[in-house]
Amino acid sequence: MPMMFDDSQALSPENEPEDVAATAESESSESNDTPTSVPSPSEENELDAQVLAGSENDSEDGEDIDATQEDAEEPDGITEQNAVNEEQQAEEQDDTEVESEIPASQDLTTEPEAAESQDSADEPVDESTDEQTPSGFASRVRAATAPVRTAWRNLTAPVRSAWHSFTNLKAVWFVIDFFRNPDSLWKKRMRFSYAFYAIVFFVLTSAEVIFLQWGMYSEPTYDKDAVVDDTTRALQSVAGQVTRFISQMWVEQKNVCLVSFVGLALIYLAMIFVTNRFWIATLVFGVAITAFGVANSIKIKLRNEPIIPADLTFISGGDTGSIMSFVPDSSRPFVDGAIKFVIWFAVIVLILFVLDRRRRFIHCSWRHPIANVKNIVGNVFRILAAVLSVAFLTSYAVGLGTPGSQTYKWAEDKGYVPQLWNALSDAQANGPATTFLSLSKVKAMDKPSNYSRSTMEALAKKYAKEAATINQTRQNELTDNTVIMILSETFSDPTRVPGVTFNIDPIPNIRNIKNSTTSGLMLSPGYGGGTANIEYQALTGLNLANFNDSLIVPYQQLVPNQSDPYSFNQIWTQKYGTKGSTAVHPFQQSMYLRNINYKKFGFSYLYTLDSKIPLKHTDRIDRSPYVSDSEAYQNVVDLLNKQKNSKSSQFLQLVTMQNHMPYGDYYDNNQFVDANTSENLSDTERYCINTYTKGINWTDQETADFLNQLDQMDKPITVIFYGDHLPGIYATADEDKNNKTVLHETDYFIWSNSASASHGAKVDSSTTAYTSSNYFMPLAAEHMNAKVSPYLAMLTDLKQQIPAMSRVIDSNGGIGQGKATYLDQNGNRVKYTKMSHKARKLLEDYKLVQYDQTIGKNYLKSMNFTQVQ
Repeated sequence: MPMMFDDSQALSPENEPEDVAATAESESSESNDTPTSVPSPSEENELDAQVLAGSENDSEDGEDIDATQEDAEEPDGITEQNAVNEEQQAEEQDDTEVESEIPASQDLTTEPEAAESQDSADEPVDESTDEQTPSGFASRVRAATAPVRTAWRNLTAPVRSAWHSFTNLKAVWFVIDFFRNPDSLWKKRMRFSYAFYAIVFFVLTSAEVIFLQWGMYSEPTYDKDAVVDDTTRALQSVAGQVTRFISQMWVEQKNVCLVSFVGLALIYLAMIFVTNRFWIATLVFGVAITAFGVANSIKIKLRNEPIIPADLTFISGGDTGSIMSFVPDSSRPFVDGAIKFVIWFAVIVLILFVLDRRRRFIHCSWRHPIANVKNIVGNVFRILAAVLSVAFLTSYAVGLGTPGSQTYKWAEDKGYVPQLWNALSDAQANGPATTFLSLSKVKAMDKPSNYSRSTMEALAKKYAKEAATINQTRQNELTDNTVIMILSETFSDPTRVPGVTFNIDPIPNIRNIKNSTTSGLMLSPGYGGGTANIEYQALTGLNLANFNDSLIVPYQQLVPNQSDPYSFNQIWTQKYGTKGSTAVHPFQQSMYLRNINYKKFGFSYLYTLDSKIPLKHTDRIDRSPYVSDSEAYQNVVDLLNKQKNSKSSQFLQLVTMQNHMPYGDYYDNNQFVDANTSENLSDTERYCINTYTKGINWTDQETADFLNQLDQMDKPITVIFYGDHLPGIYATADEDKNNKTVLHETDYFIWSNSASASHGAKVDSSTTAYTSSNYFMPLAAEHMNAKVSPYLAMLTDLKQQIPAMSRVIDSNGGIGQGKATYLDQNGNRVKYTKMSHKARKLLEDYKLVQYDQTIGKNYLKSMNFTQVQ
């Protein structure tokens, strides 16, 4: 429409490069010989349209006018101002632009000359400048650029001609006259009140909270012969579950929905104050959050997990064009409905935007920032509002992921209980917006004061020399063997727990294996949970003790946001390519976001129950809900057989599930019910211990069978087997503070088959009696007499000084805050202040490496720190 063009832009030197002064001189000389022409109606209309367009555009941009322009306002502005109070009169004057009057008798010969004459008339003339002198520098410049100006006029002539034709249409002038009419409804439209804005803000934010939660659920399905009453069907439906989420604030006094509301409200406010346009922010917020809700619902159906911050890399990586290809057919109607809603929502918001004369949410003026007190104050508040709104949003997001922070405590008071082991459960319980924000920004570590490229270069050289020294006595390579790292869920000898006794050995086979090979006890950070943290330490060599307490689960809060995290399986992928490492987990791939993290680590594939290529062997024992260890081992054997005729080795990662909590009546013929000779146990505790013990007894037999199978293969294989943590079922022992360390000790061993050069090897038990999962790879290298990288050399030296370390969490569940714990070779706790100077120096180097590899600049990657020389 004509009103959308700015006359200051249409007549500016950028759009019409012909010099104003030169044109004025040319017109002056021509007027001596040429009679003054009367402008045609079309030319006069054109100029009026340009002036009107500029006025309207300036008003919509919300820019202030100066004092001289305010004095020249048309009477229609004054008429309108008389209808409102004095404060709104001043605001009206700021937003109304001057409409310049063009005399009908003005000398106009051509359209460009008319524009230049008008532009020249508006500019003050300084007769003392060189531009008024024909021989001046400006005249020479004008002469030199004359061909360019002529070429520009010729080039833009078709555009000007088309514009003339359009503005001469009667229909166009009917619209222009309507808006120029002082009595038109357009000029009498009102400014919406801030109270109305507040209502829109509350309604839209509340609606988005409900919409996001609606996408978290799906309608339950029942068997045809199932008898389900109407009440149960209603409560388990999507509407019923959403109603329960909202009604918690009245029924259970849990205001989790308020936590979600505040999170979305802060996002909405940040958009408003940054753009300073309420309706534009409303449109962007509504469309963006609705799109987020739709995408979140689709991802849950496809991968059983909500959207997390790491998923934004999918968009930033340029994959947006393929997003629709992931939409399942069952979700197409939902997506189509959402698109229709967004269209209607956008139309309504745009209509309100047009009807609302207020353009700026906070009064400000960038053109005249210091013209008056009102502009100065408005600009200051405009900047402060934008900065503070973003700061509050950032603080809120960081606080949700930082236990102990004021935001975290406030959210806890409202019923917020994070479930970091399962993003889906967390989003269903706390809302997808809260889950997303809590994972968006976590301060993993404080930056070491001496961290720099030069520091890391010196550190890399230091441990390169140490690696060279170690490698002088070693003949093998880690990649000579296929290494299988087995995390056995909750595997630990129950007879080591104080107060628990059996008259039958529950793990006779593994006890014999431990006696004949490298083995010992592992310090676990968790009790009753925390599997992913122990697994993270084993795969990366990093340790939770070096992280801040705000980083609770690296798999959830750190790794998904890393661009290139290091893990030990990359030793094999660097030599044999992407097929050099594979992972198996007989459960859902989204558990602890393993599907995302393993891909980041460079695993070629993660085989799970719900992976695209699912696991083949998934049988259970009796009534157990989890895949048995024997079936999990068989999936690994299948992967080994695939490379039976290949000369290359591989790294295989297995995380079992057989002994995962809870512990019900799963097994037939449980001999440990009668064999349990423990005293002073409650019936519930005894019941759980009996079931758990039968489960690890099955693991003991299945592991022995698995190793026998590996022993028959003619390829060198080394197994790293460890339990991740104890089950949280020892309530009686947990009551005694003296048992805190023993409840964090699990069993481990490193074993090699007959085809391996390290078969029968056993590292000195005095150095292996106690360890932590971050040391497994350097221990395996020592067991295999394999050469090490500078990184493994550092870990080897560190283990000699500090045999075991971790951030031990005393509370049952294994997830939460803890404290750095260090053990000596006898399993006794050691305080940092009592360590030797060498041990503390190694810890400082370790923290530098961990910082660099996680949230630092990753300087070490280009220094071959993880490469075996």
